[in-house]
Amino acid sequence: MGETMDLDPQLQAVYDERAAQGTKPLYEMTLDEARAADLAAVQADAGTPEPVREVFDELIPGPGGTLPVRVYRPVADQGPLPVLVYFFGGGWTLGSIETSDAICRSLANAAGCLTVAVGYRLAPEHKFPAALHDCFAGLRWTAEHAARLGGDASRIAVGGDSAGGNLAAAMTLMARDAGGPAIRAQLLVYPNTDYLADTPSRHGNTDPLLFNNKSVQWYWDNYLTSPEDGQNPLVSPLRATSHAGLPQALVITAEYDPLRDEGEQYAQRLRDSGVPVESTRYPGVAHGFFAMAGVLDAGSRALGQAAAYLRTALAGEATHQV
Repeated sequence: MGETMDLDPQLQAVYDERAAQGTKPLYEMTLDEARAADLAAVQADAGTPEPVREVFDELIPGPGGTLPVRVYRPVADQGPLPVLVYFFGGGWTLGSIETSDAICRSLANAAGCLTVAVGYRLAPEHKFPAALHDCFAGLRWTAEHAARLGGDASRIAVGGDSAGGNLAAAMTLMARDAGGPAIRAQLLVYPNTDYLADTPSRHGNTDPLLFNNKSVQWYWDNYLTSPEDGQNPLVSPLRATSHAGLPQALVITAEYDPLRDEGEQYAQRLRDSGVPVESTRYPGVAHGFFAMAGVLDAGSRALGQAAAYLRTALAGEATHQV
């Protein structure tokens, strides 16, 4: 697909460097190699992490043992603060609270919110629904401990990128159906929303130097025990029987991303269900750009959009809680 792409010039430079170095797709590496390469790439492309007023780690009870969380207090800290619970990306297979560190620092400061990054068990060692239950435990813990952390439990948003966006969307379904915790807003950055997606973007993005259709399938194969799991709405939020009563959403997609169409379909499904939605497709960029603010201006712009959205959505009285 490289010949037909009109890449953002900054992403083109990254692409050319990958080509010159003979960069292997993550799905051609061993798990250990892929996890190390993913962390190194994310940290290299994220830029210098922003200082925040305070950052600290805690271990919390989870359904399969303790889970790591990292708490960020923004520089402008006049509490009690609204709260963002953030889930890292990596196809449920890669990633950690380290890979979302720069994103969480930026969002904490720019949105003026207490940000809690939740660690969760990874596949294929821990398949669905391990990550899902870990994330819900992290959401509940944050709501229960918000006051101690300096946050306001009545103003909580969830967010995540890629598989983290998938998990954030699933959190809103779980919280709605469980009667809480109350979620004010959701930030979904190029989320997986449908295991069975049969879309032009899923089929058309095949370039091995970018996140592509093989990447998507590799992650799904790691995450799910069987294809039947893919029809579960907590795996494929687009397949939920109802999206009514879910919190308002910002959905960010990338032009050259196999997940583009299903992310935009999810935004439309929410809109059709009466949920207030903003949806933005960033042109010329590929999956992963949100974590590349150190080398892509588009990544910085998307972080800024997400922060401004959260600042507004988490201000004042609640209007769209689950």
